[in-house]
Amino acid sequence: MKVSQVAIQLYTLRNHTKTPADIAATLKKVRAIGYEAVQVSGIGPIEDAELARMLQGEGLVCCSTHTAAAELLANPAKVVDQLNALDCPSTAYPFPHVPLTTLEEIRALTADLERAGKVLHEADKVLCYHNHHIEFHRIDGKPILEYIYDETDPRYLQGEPDTYWIQYGGGDPVAWCRRLKDRFPIIHLKDFAINDAREIIYSEVGNGNLAWPEIIAAAETSGCKWFAVEQDTCPGDEFDSVRQSFEFIRGNLCDG
Repeated sequence: MKVSQVAIQLYTLRNHTKTPADIAATLKKVRAIGYEAVQVSGIGPIEDAELARMLQGEGLVCCSTHTAAAELLANPAKVVDQLNALDCPSTAYPFPHVPLTTLEEIRALTADLERAGKVLHEADKVLCYHNHHIEFHRIDGKPILEYIYDETDPRYLQGEPDTYWIQYGGGDPVAWCRRLKDRFPIIHLKDFAINDAREIIYSEVGNGNLAWPEIIAAAETSGCKWFAVEQDTCPGDEFDSVRQSFEFIRGNLCDG
């Protein structure tokens, strides 16, 4: 993994991206930390063209976005327009907006994902699926996440595995990196830790218990192009947390 492949998921910094002025200041800070790419998610309202100018001005690449689930499935052509405006290769379906309690519900969602993903594919864009822990609930002995990938065409739906949520759901992040070989443009790097109260918490990369060298090696072997740091909540200053993650990754996981 190269330093240039490490991105910051802007959802982590959502408290600092509520206005265009906030967004501009935040992009400047993340570039100063050393990030060369961002994933756009959770930011306040801003015109795509204005955001694109800000990114270009800071020397930042938009490697991916998250798009509201219902909007993504209802109007994938609009999503293509946004990705084109940001010169961005992919977006992700961020969280199930419908129940997934039966095989019929799962198959209805996978059909919708595949229809939207085909629109993106035909525009040379990629639709990914971002998992949480709920997709590790088993139906007829099989995790929901396996159905989602098994029942969709890899051309139309690829993976954005989240390391923390895989672990939280009882899965193996390394095994899932291997499973998604050649279907795997981006990964979310989020550590899994236990605090003094013995509670499971989100953690800066390197401050938790995940096997990062093994995860990164498996992701690279499977063709992962972007490694996005995400931390849903931080113990203190969010910029300090994303700096810690970046410095650990650069010092311990990057080879150039």
